[in-house]
Amino acid sequence: MRIGLSGTSHYSGISGTEAIDTMLERARAAAAADLDHLSYGDKHAIGLQSHYVQGIAFLGRAMGVWPRDRSAGLLFLVPLWHPVLMAEVIGTLASMSDAPLIVQTGIGGGAQQFGAMGASLRTRGSETDRRLDLVQKLLAGEVVTDHALGIDGASISPRPARPVEWWIGSGEAPAAMERAARRGALYLSPSWEPEQVGRLAVQYRRRCEELGTSPRVICRRDVVLDDDRARAEGLMDELAAGGYRGMSRAALLAGDVESVAERIRELAGLGVDDVVARVASVPQPQAIRSIELLGAVRSLLRK
Repeated sequence: MRIGLSGTSHYSGISGTEAIDTMLERARAAAAADLDHLSYGDKHAIGLQSHYVQGIAFLGRAMGVWPRDRSAGLLFLVPLWHPVLMAEVIGTLASMSDAPLIVQTGIGGGAQQFGAMGASLRTRGSETDRRLDLVQKLLAGEVVTDHALGIDGASISPRPARPVEWWIGSGEAPAAMERAARRGALYLSPSWEPEQVGRLAVQYRRRCEELGTSPRVICRRDVVLDDDRARAEGLMDELAAGGYRGMSRAALLAGDVESVAERIRELAGLGVDDVVARVASVPQPQAIRSIELLGAVRSLLRK
């Protein structure tokens, strides 16, 4: 069981510079806590009222404070990315580390976001498969052509010196499950409750067995940790009561080191191999303490 941090990228009420400083402090805390991996999300055209720090630029900065022997990663909403640019970004970031780069993928959503990026919601599933095929060929050193996308004889360098880890975002749709089983690890949304996590893990592992591929299940969880279990649970109860990210309380993880470790053991029993923790919307001191205690959870589970 590996435990990593998904860094929060969306901030309101502070400047862009303050958002970067906040994210760097959390990245340093994750490194000091010996977490297994560090990753960032992908979102576009969110408007003027808040900041979304772009993952490509920030991950390059964060890798300056992150150990070279531990994996870093980045989410791509694949239909919003040109395959050549996506492959070049992956190749460059992979060259900054001695550990495999984690490439998380999703099909994305939201009419505003897709409209701003000139992409179609209707074709996002098929475009994800098409563009991933091209990206993987480019990373393998092939020359690719796709006239519909305006690609003619493209190749890229640098390419990853070691295979990247593909974490494929998936829901319950058969096509989504097939994509994950064919291409890499199953990357589950933080909104899935434990019962849903277990059901999807079983479906995915069954399909991997049929295809002869190697399964790995990654589960995202929004978390709050504190030395005082009741305090952590109370903070998360308040967030959930306010409709936090539209998630049910059952999908949110809060407590002290021992109670959170027990919840993660339960996820392992459902077939989960990795937990990616995103600190919930709490003040920075509480966020830093949560990251520190995640390191203690990791140590406890390793014992």
